[in-house]
Amino acid sequence: MKIEFFHDVLCAWCYAFSPRLRQLVNEFPQVEIIHRCFALAPTPESIAEMFGSKSAGKAEILKHWEAANQNDDEHRICTEEMACKNFDYPYSMPGLIACKAAEFQGGQQAHWDMFDRIQKAHLTEILDISDSEVLLNCAKDVGLNIERFLSDLNSEETKSEVKKDIDRATELGVYAVPSLVFNGESIFSGAYNYENLRLRIIQEIKEA
Repeated sequence: MKIEFFHDVLCAWCYAFSPRLRQLVNEFPQVEIIHRCFALAPTPESIAEMFGSKSAGKAEILKHWEAANQNDDEHRICTEEMACKNFDYPYSMPGLIACKAAEFQGGQQAHWDMFDRIQKAHLTEILDISDSEVLLNCAKDVGLNIERFLSDLNSEETKSEVKKDIDRATELGVYAVPSLVFNGESIFSGAYNYENLRLRIIQEIKEA
């Protein structure tokens, strides 16, 4: 059973969902997770373009943070602290490229570890994840070779692979995150609790 996990480093709902997916893999070792990048805000201008201004965008996004924090099993999302920060709300691509660079070095597990670490930096530690120094520290924390990471981070090949993931989402009809795609066919979107996720994977395994 192959599951493509579409996610964005900006997505608070993905932060709540990722630990549940890790639990699923522990319970069902026959499940293989393939990580796919999905860019909610692909450029530095995206937030202002979507919401009218950067400040309006941040205010609206933080409402989603509050809702996602209620969904998160450990309530790790620090909405009030982000509201006080004076840096622009980050955009997707620096973090997604960093995850793909980690994947080049350590495969799907490294992608997942880097994704979770960047999300923690963004949603719990309230750091600017568009800052290359923040991403570098995340890479150090997950044990990546830093020289290799920096090389891959600045590679056109890495950016191309991120784009392929984004194109894959369009091809499959994935328009929201978190989304799971089972064996390239069935789409399951939303930060469902573990029991609902578990029931879905049992259904998918039986049908497969």
